[in-house]
Amino acid sequence: MNFLEQMKKRYTVKKYNPQGKISAEQIAELKEILNLSPSSINSQPWNFIFVNTPELKAQLAEASYFNKEKVLESSHVIVFQMMKNPEEFERQIEENLPEGSVNYYRTMVKPNGEEAIRSWFGHQVYLSLGVFLSACATMGIDSTPMEGIEPEKYDATLKNDSYETLFAVAIGEKADSDSNHPATTPKRRLNREMVILES
Repeated sequence: MNFLEQMKKRYTVKKYNPQGKISAEQIAELKEILNLSPSSINSQPWNFIFVNTPELKAQLAEASYFNKEKVLESSHVIVFQMMKNPEEFERQIEENLPEGSVNYYRTMVKPNGEEAIRSWFGHQVYLSLGVFLSACATMGIDSTPMEGIEPEKYDATLKNDSYETLFAVAIGEKADSDSNHPATTPKRRLNREMVILES
């Protein structure tokens, strides 16, 4: 099946099969894919935390609003985080990126102030989300991107002090009773002509 057909089948899962577990091999592949995600100037201001222990999932579920059941019944929850401290980020890129990339950050991003820097960090993390969801579709893994969480409580649970949570993704195997399956709830998108333009 080609990628277009896989994307036609992909949807946001609302109910998981608690017995449906993602294999260690697939998890290793997803980790490598996330590590290869693109970012502006190869900045990589992120961490990705793979959670599958019942204890941690239960704590995160309590900070997930209407996504609680998805967190509990999924195979894994991947938490997408961005770096908190611009100074720490600058040290990281000085150690790992070529001078041209560091100069781009210093001249094009840093002068805009901390709020703009944090927004730029967040944009990079969202790039990785697109890669991750596409990878899941290609690998036949069901997924649910979740902004409906309490990031501060996720941070308190995960204790990754230099980073802060933006959103999470539950992955696993959809339940047969999932009412959001396209067979029950057809996918809805704007007409292609409204969003794909040529000039």
